[in-house]
Amino acid sequence: MPLQSDLYLNPTPLHSSSVSASTNQVNEQLIARGREIPKWFEVGAAKWREMGAKGEGLVPGPPAVLDSGKNIIIPSRDEGRDIPCRLMLPEGKPKGVFMHMHGGGWAWGSEKASDSYLKCIADEASLAVISVGYRLAPEDPFPAAPHDCFDVAEWLVESSERQYDAGLKFLGGESAGGHLALLTALHLLNTRHTVSLSGLVLHYGVYDLSRLPQVFNFHKPSLLVLDGETMEYYNLAFLPGLDPAQRKDPSISPFYADLSKFKGKLPAALFTVGTEDCLLEDSVMMSVRWQMAGAETVLKLVPGAPHGYTNLPLDMGDNAMVGRAYAINFLKEKV
Repeated sequence: MPLQSDLYLNPTPLHSSSVSASTNQVNEQLIARGREIPKWFEVGAAKWREMGAKGEGLVPGPPAVLDSGKNIIIPSRDEGRDIPCRLMLPEGKPKGVFMHMHGGGWAWGSEKASDSYLKCIADEASLAVISVGYRLAPEDPFPAAPHDCFDVAEWLVESSERQYDAGLKFLGGESAGGHLALLTALHLLNTRHTVSLSGLVLHYGVYDLSRLPQVFNFHKPSLLVLDGETMEYYNLAFLPGLDPAQRKDPSISPFYADLSKFKGKLPAALFTVGTEDCLLEDSVMMSVRWQMAGAETVLKLVPGAPHGYTNLPLDMGDNAMVGRAYAINFLKEKV
């Protein structure tokens, strides 16, 4: 009988035969669009944000802002400075609070950029959803963004039962937001020992800012959303003056956190990532570390999906709906 491995990764999503024709078509559209517009670091973060707001970024059309969303503010650690946030409420009493952190390389994006996805979570999982408008680099580099997320999380721990009749149960985010969500979860585990999170929803996050091999080895004839060069410019904006060795500090790269001290306390975690993403190994390797620390862990690989696949318009292939379904199913199981 062949020797059986104690670690198994389903290889099927990694095969090119698993990639649908519609996914290949969407990827070609994104590559073509990438050739038509400048790279973000060529125009600067401020201009790139302006382009995105006007629908002139990688994905044509501005993000939908729903009337059902409410702009709120949450106090920060700094006197006189509040943190802008976006609130989505379900029909009826919430079963918990989901704290969301948007993506954008720590340099662009906003709490208003994911209304459609977050409204879906609010309605389908019966959760109050709060998206954090954390400060952006390069104007406000590390540790500004994580500090804002920590402040919102601590406020929710203290106030969400009173404000929303439900406690903080879930954290989640995409890309840089996945990174911030995981840092925030570890912060709460370190400082708020009575807090019990039910789960994390982490889409294609970056967990080692010194960069894993896939980031260096992800070579395409033309840019498909994100590559090593683009990722490094994000790192330079977020972490000015820090070399790769310094970026391994667990306060920056959660991949290097000592998870052993949290055995039995880590929340369940859903990691999703497309197989055409330079951050593929970040999700795979972080999920392995999470599981080794004794936590319930689900890793879903989306065949052929590029970085940012959950934020694509729903009429651009099926992958955004696939990502939403994974998140909703996980949240409904854990709520």
